[in-house]
Amino acid sequence: MTRRYLALGDSYTIGEGVDASGRWPVQLAAVMRDAGAAVADPTIVAKTGWTTAELLTALDAISPPLPADYDLVSLLIGVNDQYRGLASGVFREGYFKLLSHAVNFAGGDARRVVVVSIPDWSVTPFARSDPRGALAIAAEIDAFNAIAREATCQAAVPFVDVTPMSRHAASDRTLLAADGLHPSRNMYTLWVEAILPVAMRALS
Repeated sequence: MTRRYLALGDSYTIGEGVDASGRWPVQLAAVMRDAGAAVADPTIVAKTGWTTAELLTALDAISPPLPADYDLVSLLIGVNDQYRGLASGVFREGYFKLLSHAVNFAGGDARRVVVVSIPDWSVTPFARSDPRGALAIAAEIDAFNAIAREATCQAAVPFVDVTPMSRHAASDRTLLAADGLHPSRNMYTLWVEAILPVAMRALS
């Protein structure tokens, strides 16, 4: 039986700056197949620039609604809430709602959901023009990730922290796409290595 995978997110999930095969959810499904799991290519609901509120709106607008029987659901969202300067309370409310949706899409089984942390774009060339400065951006990312981790702990959902890996782009530009902001295929491959064991357990 082929397992179904739903990937929810923003530019990081849709893979801004890489081709379709380089997107981390697509890479993950391929590596899971190589590891013996019959996983279909993911259904991706993600768009560059989406905040938590915009992802929620998009999910509510899908007709017919997405089924609640996915074998694996991933969620990576929040960078645009931080980038736009939205209050942490606004992010918290939206994030908790999205996580609840993710669990519902997994048939109510939190073990089938994988949450991925928000990467730190403060180390990218793009960030140099941001008046907040790299240290402030990194601190905000850490604060938003703390909220995400809190939500996953409450929901008993696995949390994969790729943020430290994203910071390697400060010294290794091969980890960035040509736009100087988004991850490259190489970066996504590193993420997949960290996500893979969690995703495989979700299907066991």
